[in-house]
Amino acid sequence: MVVPAALTTEGQGVIVHRPFPGRGHPDADPFLLLDHIGPVPVEPGRSGGFPEHPHAGFEVISYVLQGGLEHRDSRGNHGVLGPGDVQWMTTGAGILHSEMPAGVLTDQGGVLEAVQLWVNLPAREKRSEPGYGDIRGQTIPVAATPDGRASVRVIAGESYGVRHALGLRSSITYLHWTLAPDARVVQPLPDGTVAMAYVLGGAGDFGPHGMRGGVDSLVLFDGERGPVIMEAAGEPEALSVLLLAGAPLREPVARYGPFVMNTMDEIKQLITAYRGGAL
Repeated sequence: MVVPAALTTEGQGVIVHRPFPGRGHPDADPFLLLDHIGPVPVEPGRSGGFPEHPHAGFEVISYVLQGGLEHRDSRGNHGVLGPGDVQWMTTGAGILHSEMPAGVLTDQGGVLEAVQLWVNLPAREKRSEPGYGDIRGQTIPVAATPDGRASVRVIAGESYGVRHALGLRSSITYLHWTLAPDARVVQPLPDGTVAMAYVLGGAGDFGPHGMRGGVDSLVLFDGERGPVIMEAAGEPEALSVLLLAGAPLREPVARYGPFVMNTMDEIKQLITAYRGGAL
């Protein structure tokens, strides 16, 4: 199944391509949301970011492709991300944070592009202590296919003998693949995982039946077994694609804006705590 991303705006008018959640996308347990932010121009002296807002009950991975983001949160964490950098945040019992344009964007302007992924927390972790960490892009390991025609940044998980882990409570696979024209990748994934591919650039064929996916489309490998197959076939440019996989939790999901819990009663408690300044 191939799902085109819907165009929306978030924060201070930031353009976002969102393949899910949406009416055309089925359950992606354990994943809750995928946002492709931009590419959007940022004018000098203009914020165009995401001012302080609350979250609870899940984990967030932000991956900067162009420009920069500055993170601040109510637990005193602070980080500045540039191109290729990654940050993770466990929202747990509740946290306030902001993500604003950083670096040369604030003074000189430029282009902001990033990807944000939300991963659900199991019920036993919903009230856990929030956490934060960031990783410089140059420390993220890179692997390649034997023929050298495709390379992968291993943000989380394993590919072609290279492993990398984030400081998450969730165990996921997060791979950024770049395939030269006509390159082919066969990527094994852990048993029992839900897998999807989001196309950042170019186009390609996915799975044994060659589902065609282009820019800002999400390919769902529903019901398929064995390794994921990706091919950059019939296009003059490279295929840039995020491959994501995780084991479903199979738990009830109650969500209201920035909060994701198991019941609406828990959501109401969070809203009361937030309004009372307790997050």
